[in-house]
Amino acid sequence: MYIKDDVCYAGTLQDDIKVTEAKPLRGGMMLITFSTGEVRLFDTTLLEGEVFKPLKDGAVFHHPVLFRGVITWDNGNIDIAPEYVYKHSYTYDSAAV
Repeated sequence: MYIKDDVCYAGTLQDDIKVTEAKPLRGGMMLITFSTGEVRLFDTTLLEGEVFKPLKDGAVFHHPVLFRGVITWDNGNIDIAPEYVYKHSYTYDSAAV
């Protein structure tokens, strides 16, 4: 855990990784663009815990907001560290689609 700019994050500080775009897709999947330029797929349905249950509601899931490189939902009540998203996401090859 670390604190940066008065925000508490889980994980290990990695200044070089931030989310620059988060596009919700069907089935709880998201197309994530990182500050490295990489575009990856992230499956929010694999997130565990009560805090993530509201993401099953499309009205919540389809309205992410980026705050300092972190994906948030529900007025900041739900957030997920960019390091976690990167580590648990999948390579996305847009040329293969």
